[in-house]
Amino acid sequence: MNTANSVKRTARQAAFTPLMETLTRIGFGVRGLIYITMGLLATQVAAGKGGALTSPQAAIAAIGRQPAGSILLWVVLVGLISYALWGVVRALFDPLHKGNDSKGLLARFGFLVSAAGYAILAWSTYSYITGIGQKTNGSQTEKVVASIMAMPWGRWAIGILGLIVLAVGLYQIYQGLSAHFDRQFRPYALTREETKLVTDAGRFGTAARGVVFAVVGGLISLGAYQANPRQPVGMDTALATLMHQPYGIWLLGIVALGLIAFGLYSMLGAAWFRLRNRP
Repeated sequence: MNTANSVKRTARQAAFTPLMETLTRIGFGVRGLIYITMGLLATQVAAGKGGALTSPQAAIAAIGRQPAGSILLWVVLVGLISYALWGVVRALFDPLHKGNDSKGLLARFGFLVSAAGYAILAWSTYSYITGIGQKTNGSQTEKVVASIMAMPWGRWAIGILGLIVLAVGLYQIYQGLSAHFDRQFRPYALTREETKLVTDAGRFGTAARGVVFAVVGGLISLGAYQANPRQPVGMDTALATLMHQPYGIWLLGIVALGLIAFGLYSMLGAAWFRLRNRP
């Protein structure tokens, strides 16, 4: 028992070190860069000036094609690993003080799911860097979905997964529209007007990302309902789905601007984040 408590105490201490804070700030910055890239490319599509509707993987590939792209990709990899670690810290050690009631535990479980998602994205980035996997579209996701659906009860599992992603998206929309938007970092040395501007950007960006997640969840659920393992389910497909709705160009443009706003908000998190063990 003493050994277990000692390991737990050591892990908590490591989770609140200056190194962990620095890594988390890098993670915020990289997350922001990815969403800004996705938003800018989608904005160009909405404006009829080229661009592309991309997933995070494809956005990372686009970053890698820039000057000094190989260096940028390594920075992205470190940032994604760091943000995945931040998800684990949020889930296990509760630095955001969500608590242990049902609502808090649900939020902390969501942080763990986020950690898994960014860890997968980190692996995809490493594969792209090393040449293990050069494909950046949704083919890998579709293969995973197909393999799961081929299992007993796999179709049900994918259907439940789709509903969970849909619920996450709807909750993010609620967060963005809520007057009690929950910042994950505390800005300092800002005027009241600047703080409001930053908070509004975070709310707009969170709601826009929620729209994309909700569509992704709907696509996953549709694939399970139709027993279609080849149903595209990436964020790029979600953006394309929005574009093909009535007034879709306008809808795509608004969501694209929201993704840019979310990316900028995340970038500000990189500058302002401070890790606190206590409230």
